Amino acid sequence: MDPTVADQFLQSVNEFNERAARLGFTDTENYYWYHTVELPHGLLTPGLYDIRAALGEFRFPDDMRGMSVLDVGSATGFFAFEFARRGARVVSVELPSLYALDRFPGQRIEQTLDKIGEMIVPRSLDAMRGYVRKYTAEELYFYLLEGPFEFCRKLLKAPVERCLSTVYDLSEAKLGATFDLVFMGDILLHTLNPLQALAAVAPLCRGALVLAQVIPGQPEDKPVMAYVGGDTPGSDEVSWWLPNMACIIQLLKKLGFRNVMEIGRNRGVLRPSGFAYDRPILRAVK
Repeated sequence: MDPTVADQFLQSVNEFNERAARLGFTDTENYYWYHTVELPHGLLTPGLYDIRAALGEFRFPDDMRGMSVLDVGSATGFFAFEFARRGARVVSVELPSLYALDRFPGQRIEQTLDKIGEMIVPRSLDAMRGYVRKYTAEELYFYLLEGPFEFCRKLLKAPVERCLSTVYDLSEAKLGATFDLVFMGDILLHTLNPLQALAAVAPLCRGALVLAQVIPGQPEDKPVMAYVGGDTPGSDEVSWWLPNMACIIQLLKKLGFRNVMEIGRNRGVLRPSGFAYDRPILRAVK
């Protein structure tokens, strides 16, 4: 862990919680902020990912009025709220509960909760360096997903619709529409069946799909998908498959996207570890 980044992150956590408390919000110190989101009253959520500097790399239209957008796996909701700010009609998809997360055969929900619990940001630097809080599945779901998203949606007064579903269960019948733009961040890495996930999403896209996640390799490589779930019984890694660039491109083309290309890079520093990340952004067009 980079101590400078960790100290800066801790400061941002404390500043947010203190300002939120002064405004009458008393439960936010327990929230896990996946994204940094600018809110009214000078609030800035202390997200692990601050996408703001890299946002231009995604090449979203400045004016999205008249567009419909599906944001699959919104987490704190940075992208969903940004699409809404630009004028789009937005549907945000998130899991109905942590029990709906993919788990390796034989893994228990308690193991999944322990793994996710390691990502929760504690209130002190010493705790950040090793303490893991224990939550029930329902508590962790609220602090990880529902609470932060709804907090931001309420303060932003964002007209974002919510759909609680696994990616596998998404369909036009369930959503009542197809979309001009479908956005997927770090989703496939957390699925045991990434092809099934892509196959569910592809028919919902009548325009472009933007995919941003860890994608190793080059388009000219042999298409492969690496297993990254480890070999230790009783350990839930929450991540399973890592398709390379050639594999992702071929799968998308086979699913009906005629053109797939890299349009930018999502670069930044993960907080509080200070780990630098650099992820390709793919745009697939039908």
